[in-house]
Amino acid sequence: MTALTLSTAAASGLRADAIVIGVAKGTRSKSGDLVVAPGAEAVDKAYDGRLAAVLETLGASGAEGEVTKLPAPAGFKAPLVIAVGLGAEPEKDETYDAEALRRAAGVAARTLTGTKKAAFALPLTDAADAGAVAEGVLLGAYSFDVYKQNGRQAKNDAKAKNGKAPLAEAVLLGGKPRDAAYKGALARATAVGEELNRARDLINTPPNDLTPQSFAAIAQTAAKEHGIRVQVLDEKALTKGGYGGILGVGGGSAAAPRLVKLSYTSSKAKKHLAFVGKGITYDSGGISLKPAGHNETMKCDMSGAAAVFAAVVAAARLGLEVNVTGWLALAENMPSGSAVRPGDVLRMYSGKTVEVLNTDAEGRLVLGDALWAASEEKPDAIIDVATLTGAMMLALGSRTFGVMANDDAFRAAVHEAAEEVGEPAWPMPLPEHLRKGMDSQVADIANMGERMGGGLVAGLFLREFVGEDIPWAHLDIAGPAFNEGGPFGYTPKGGTGTAVRTLVRVAELAAAGDLG
Repeated sequence: MTALTLSTAAASGLRADAIVIGVAKGTRSKSGDLVVAPGAEAVDKAYDGRLAAVLETLGASGAEGEVTKLPAPAGFKAPLVIAVGLGAEPEKDETYDAEALRRAAGVAARTLTGTKKAAFALPLTDAADAGAVAEGVLLGAYSFDVYKQNGRQAKNDAKAKNGKAPLAEAVLLGGKPRDAAYKGALARATAVGEELNRARDLINTPPNDLTPQSFAAIAQTAAKEHGIRVQVLDEKALTKGGYGGILGVGGGSAAAPRLVKLSYTSSKAKKHLAFVGKGITYDSGGISLKPAGHNETMKCDMSGAAAVFAAVVAAARLGLEVNVTGWLALAENMPSGSAVRPGDVLRMYSGKTVEVLNTDAEGRLVLGDALWAASEEKPDAIIDVATLTGAMMLALGSRTFGVMANDDAFRAAVHEAAEEVGEPAWPMPLPEHLRKGMDSQVADIANMGERMGGGLVAGLFLREFVGEDIPWAHLDIAGPAFNEGGPFGYTPKGGTGTAVRTLVRVAELAAAGDLG
């Protein structure tokens, strides 16, 4: 993990491998020329105030994510300057927003793979900006190479022949090392960034190594380390407790299902939140087998559980004054002689019966059991997170998750929290007329309804398993959970860890008494 430090040192005198500066598209003049962002004044001065002109000659435009390299000016101890685009220059009297800084820092950190030390001279107007840059660095420097021989070598030797280690150290220039707010922002960024990257590791781990049992064991280890109470229900306990949804989904696999409960408590807490995560460690579709071309990335179907796990641990590391319970509904959905079949009826933990019309609509079944278990504790609010439907991807694309809820104010609060931390989200409705499509002749409800609006239908199904008068939100992260394209900003290819920061922010708001 990249080490983070704050420094008031001059850029020219700092021994580093590179200095990162920000540039933007000018908006305050008619010419629209490239502008050098605050923080890089010393570098610009060393170029006699002509740094922007030099960068434009090299083709720089200031566009978001753009990287331009040039030799450092004479007298600098760092040999290289890296100019990263911040997008449009803010309007007069405004500053660069946190997400622009986060993305720029992420791009720079990824560019600096194989580098030992870099100084970041990006605009820092306050501690929050320092936190955003620090978070961007940690997330952008992420790599997952434990299954690559060269990658393993690189972790021990930054000069490995065919592998490069992530950026080892990032110094944030303009930060105040002795200021409590700055130190707090750095500590928060470190806790959230490290736990989010832990979620990414879990999502990227192949399903032959990440089973419900091994996921539960990882959660137990982390819980012990951070003072979190943990309870693991194995197949015997699940059978005794009547968790028909989790058992039904996991019945076709040689790897038995698990329900993991993580409880972080604070002696000063006045609120209790429950986070519920879908943890399908591999989703073949079951008897309703997925077609060829739809199986290869299904190790990511436990992204919701990974996000919940990471968020609970982050809350503990930050010492938030709120009680947070995480529920990880873990199963592997496989076809076999013991697998649940289309037409089977499952009795859920709540006592409600479900006719299974499609075994590939399995996430809502494991979540139904976990949601009811969470509801029994009467928390102040519940949020579930799941890679639940392809329909949500069709509606919102690959970078935005949907937010549904049984309470408009709570949905708005969760949506605002997501946008605040830089996770694109969009509020979605739960139309009552779609509920009728899940009526069953043989059970209380079917696990499928109308095809159109499938993401909303799934949300309506989940609502059936939320306790009365408990505010609840459902995050369908099917789109942004796993990036199959190229990296961008601080987002890598593969597992993204989306929703971790939203959950942490919701917990912070609840601790402060500001959640709705």
